[in-house]
Amino acid sequence: MNSPVGSDDLRSVAETLRKRITDGRAQLREKFDAKPDPARLLCENAELVDGVLRDLWSAASLPPNSALVAVGGYGRGHLYPHSDVDILILLGDEPERAARQRIEQLVGVFWDIGLEVGHSVRTIEECLEESERDVTVQTNLLEARWLAGDEELVASLLAQHRAALHLPSFFIAKRAEQEQRYNRFNDTPYSLEPNCKESPGGLRDLQTLVWISLASGLGSSWEALAEQGLVTQEECAELNKSERFLQNLRIRLHHLTRRREDRILFDHQEALARSLSISATSTRRASEVMMQRYYLVAKKVTQLNALLLQNLASRILPSGLDTPTPIDARFCKRQNLLDVLDDKLFIKEPSAILDAFLLLEQHDELKGMTARTLRALWQSRGRVDAAFRRNPENRRRFIALFQQPQGITHVFRWLNQYGILGRYIPAFGQIVGQMQHDLFHVYTVDQHILQVMRNVRRMTMDEHAHEYPLCTRLISAFDRNWLLYIAALFHDIAKGRGGDHSKLGMSDARHFCEDHGISPEDTDLVEWLVGEHLTMSQIAQKSDLSDPDVIRGFAALVKDERRLTALYLLTHADIRGTSPKVWNGWKAKLLEDLFLTTQRLLRGDTPVQAKGLAERQDEARARLRFYGLVEGVERPLWEELDTVYFMRHDIDEIVWHTRMLYYRPAGGEAVVKARPSQVEQGLQVMVYAPDSQDMFMRLCGFFSRQGLSILDAKIHTTRHNYALDSFVLMDPSGDENYRDIVPLIEHDLAQRLRNQGPIDKPGSGRLSRQVRHFPITPEVAIRPDERGQHYILSVAAADRPGLLFDIASVLAECRVNLHTAKIATLGERAEDTFLISGPELGATSAVVRLEGALLARLQQ
Repeated sequence: MNSPVGSDDLRSVAETLRKRITDGRAQLREKFDAKPDPARLLCENAELVDGVLRDLWSAASLPPNSALVAVGGYGRGHLYPHSDVDILILLGDEPERAARQRIEQLVGVFWDIGLEVGHSVRTIEECLEESERDVTVQTNLLEARWLAGDEELVASLLAQHRAALHLPSFFIAKRAEQEQRYNRFNDTPYSLEPNCKESPGGLRDLQTLVWISLASGLGSSWEALAEQGLVTQEECAELNKSERFLQNLRIRLHHLTRRREDRILFDHQEALARSLSISATSTRRASEVMMQRYYLVAKKVTQLNALLLQNLASRILPSGLDTPTPIDARFCKRQNLLDVLDDKLFIKEPSAILDAFLLLEQHDELKGMTARTLRALWQSRGRVDAAFRRNPENRRRFIALFQQPQGITHVFRWLNQYGILGRYIPAFGQIVGQMQHDLFHVYTVDQHILQVMRNVRRMTMDEHAHEYPLCTRLISAFDRNWLLYIAALFHDIAKGRGGDHSKLGMSDARHFCEDHGISPEDTDLVEWLVGEHLTMSQIAQKSDLSDPDVIRGFAALVKDERRLTALYLLTHADIRGTSPKVWNGWKAKLLEDLFLTTQRLLRGDTPVQAKGLAERQDEARARLRFYGLVEGVERPLWEELDTVYFMRHDIDEIVWHTRMLYYRPAGGEAVVKARPSQVEQGLQVMVYAPDSQDMFMRLCGFFSRQGLSILDAKIHTTRHNYALDSFVLMDPSGDENYRDIVPLIEHDLAQRLRNQGPIDKPGSGRLSRQVRHFPITPEVAIRPDERGQHYILSVAAADRPGLLFDIASVLAECRVNLHTAKIATLGERAEDTFLISGPELGATSAVVRLEGALLARLQQ
């Protein structure tokens, strides 16, 4: 071992090294400014830091069985001007006290010399354990690079890490990680202040591809992937070009801010444009020109990322299911992706472009298009021209895209992503990538419009009913609600033309509706909504809603309840589509108060503040009086329940629960009540008991042991931390007399909940022949809900005995709280949706671990 060096000696070396870092970075910046070469700067900056760290390591006199390792982006040999320097201090065994002190001194000096260091101190065993638990650590080690110390120790770590890496699992985890990252940025690269590293279409998209390629042994360059046939030479050139642009942008952002800053904030955009020698035009500022270039690059990166991930998946994931399944004479399904049978289809038959998107909406098992279909689509987008737009059949197809029961959000995003939407509606093409310089929009105009369409769509979906229950109720009763998608598409389409975009957009909307054969009545509605889409928001937020004249004036404007409902829904979706920070509960209340008060006036009532919650409670009270319960008997229970409970449950359920629970046994004993379902054949069960982490699993196990399948579950926790859960159950065999088993369910389940004994395990059962011969690959997705307080877990898998119990057990093991469960079985395919929460779910690694645990359990 080298002789120990004191902290003063180490710090004296540091003074020299600090100047070396400062002078070296200044020289690199001068060289870059004179002749910009992003790749060269990144490599030379890494080399500069390499030399400094090696000298420090030498001065630190650490044990011989230790090493300094560069990991992460620094391990790749690329280092941005102010990025973190990620290092691993690798130890052969646990250090003695003196060695640990020297390590602490060394880490302190790293910071003293001006390096922002992200460090870890581990043995090989600890590295491998962390790698197995956390895909981020696994990725960092993938690019690990020896810097100093025991080189054989590092080689041993890398060999063991490579041997332990399971490629399919790594691929699935990285893809899930990207999906979670996309969720954080609302699945769009078109934020007005994007993160050039983390946003969709940013550098992380490219790095993800490189990591998977490295893990696969396919190389670390786009040229290597081209040699493998995973990308074309043209795509290889586009990848290189896009990467250089993003690297250049990020380097200049670091230079400009003199810190690690990856967000292209408004504060920096003009200076960045000047740095890139981008000039203003007669109509646009230099920053707008620069940002539009950025969006084009980000758009291209997301396209290439999707294409390359598919091609990598075909190499990495088990094949065997690659046999194409015909859909029609022109398309087939390949691994749940839409594939063309002829690469020239869209050139020969341009109308097939819209047919492809219709098929995506009509077949929920299709999750996108194959790489060759995407290539064919991109190459043929120019066939969407004036003649294409005039074709009556194409107009019919385009309207049909709005009318499908599913897939609308994804399909319209894809239409925009691949340049089809802007070609079919030229006015839309004019606002693609157009920025909005105001205090509330955080997306370009086109992306804001698509966000509004997405918000309207979410109102129609059961799994989002908890977010805005009134909107869900209203839109479900709205005749031809697809007209709201068209109004959303056109509401801001005239921005940037000068003048009032609401009034200018009315003309575009009318021409579109008339050209596409929409009835005069519905055309008037869409045109009116586009013209008035700001009115309700302005009145709700700026007028005195207690003034009857304000309400009467607004009622005179909307004229009837259909227009009022449509405007309320569009306004709701529009405000939420501007920015997550703009929408809040207060604005929601103002809009709802205006809607309900105006609705009552249109129905002939006095214009007073009315609340949906009060109405539902009044109706429930009236029914309770019908059952002979005295006034006020409901109050103790209802004080334990929040608004979500009353909006989620129908009146009949509220009345049943209240009747069963107005007198509850003391001591917190469980109450279980059951009755034959009044809606469909089956059994309704209500459970009221002290809540616990494993409650849902316990209930699933009990019902499964009774041979009953859960069709629907509403999980609610009262303010007093009691579970008030409602289930609809069915005997899959159809032989059960439900009335006969009511006493059994009530007695046995209540007893089990009181005793808190061992959890019932599901009974054994056989998989169906269809599932055995045609296996369904399990799918798990977790995404945040609209309010960011909960997460929506979607599970698709082959239906089998104990499936729901297995899901519930994983949730309990991971300490995830369950709020609602929507159980759907489509033939042999189960598609279940859960509303969940948990203190760790805000971290991507925790979400990825939960997804992995669920997939592992479902695949057993």
